[in-house]
Amino acid sequence: MTPGQFLAQVKRGAAAPATLLLGPEAYERRRIKRALLATVLETAVTQHDLSELRLAEVLDDARALSLFASERVIWVANAEAALPKGKVAEEEGDGESAGGGDAAPLAEYLKDPTPGVTLVFEASRFDFEGDDKRKQERVRKFYAVIRDVVELRPYSAQDARAEAESLARKAGFRLAPEALDLLVEALGSDIARIAVEIEKLSLFAGDRAIGVDDISALVPDARATTIFALVNALGRRDRARALGVLDTLTREGEYLPLALAFLSTQFRMALVSREAGLKSSQQIQSHFQRMGVPMWGSRAEQVWQTATKFSQPQLERALELIYQADKGLRDARPDDRTVMEQFIIQLVA
Repeated sequence: MTPGQFLAQVKRGAAAPATLLLGPEAYERRRIKRALLATVLETAVTQHDLSELRLAEVLDDARALSLFASERVIWVANAEAALPKGKVAEEEGDGESAGGGDAAPLAEYLKDPTPGVTLVFEASRFDFEGDDKRKQERVRKFYAVIRDVVELRPYSAQDARAEAESLARKAGFRLAPEALDLLVEALGSDIARIAVEIEKLSLFAGDRAIGVDDISALVPDARATTIFALVNALGRRDRARALGVLDTLTREGEYLPLALAFLSTQFRMALVSREAGLKSSQQIQSHFQRMGVPMWGSRAEQVWQTATKFSQPQLERALELIYQADKGLRDARPDDRTVMEQFIIQLVA
C-alpha cells in the first residue's frame, strides 16, 4: 500500500485496526501521523517504544477501554525490536518460525481487536535495497498478520521536485524552476529535508521569487548547488562565470570529478536531443520520458538551452574534452583545478 492510499483510508474513517509502516522515509511517516492524530482527541493518543516494552504489554494497553475517548491511536516506535534475537533467529532466516511465539499475541489480538483503537507499528530502521533488504523481509514476515502494510520508499527525483513545488506554493512563495532543481539535487531528493528548507525559505522570500543564488546562500550542502551553477554557466558558454564557479568549488574543497560527471550527463542529453532532431524542451521531455529517463520541465529546458547554444560538432567535441579531462583527473597530476580550468577554456573557446 502506498502512503497516498493509506491517507485516503484515514480520510474515509476506514483505517484498519493495525497498520505497519515499513521503510525509512520520514516525510510521509510524519504526514500519516498528523492525519491519524487529527482524527482523535489529544488525550486519546498513546506512544510506545518496543525497545522499552514487550509487544504483549502494548497489546494489553490496546485492549484497555478508555473512559474518556471512544477512539484511540496507539503509535508504536521501533517495531523491529520485537523480532527474535540471537543466533537461532538468524539461522532460521526470516524469523517466520522462530518468531511465531513472539508474534502470537498480535495474531490473537487481531482476531478480536478493540473497537475504535488504531495500532500503528513504525519500522523505519531498514531500507528496501542492499544489505537492509533481508532484514526488512524479516520484519515484514514477523508482522505478516497485519494486513495493511504501508511502504515508505524514498522519493524519486521527479516526485520530490513535484512535491517541493507543491510545498512552496502552499507556503505562499515562488521558486524559480532552476532554483527548484538545485534545491532538489542539493538535498539528494530527500523530501523531509526539502520540506524543512522550504519552510525556512518561506520566511526569507517575502513577496519575491527565490532564485539560484538564494538557494546557494541559504541551503545546507550548497556546494552541490554550485556544481549545477557550473553546468548552467557552461551551458550558456559564460567563461568568466564558469571560472568563477570553479574557484568557489575549489575553495570549498568540492570533489571536482563529481562536477565533471554532471557536465557529462548534460552534454550527452543535449547531443541525443540534437541527433533526434528535437525542436523544443517539450519534445525533449517527452523523448526522454519515453526512454524511461526521468525528465521534468525545467531540466528539459536546461538541456534545450545547451543543445541550442552548442552545435552537434561542438557537443561531440565537448564530450571528447570531458573524456580527456576525466583522464587528466585520474592521472598523477599536480592539481585538479588546472585540469578543469583547461577544460573550461577549451570548451567555451
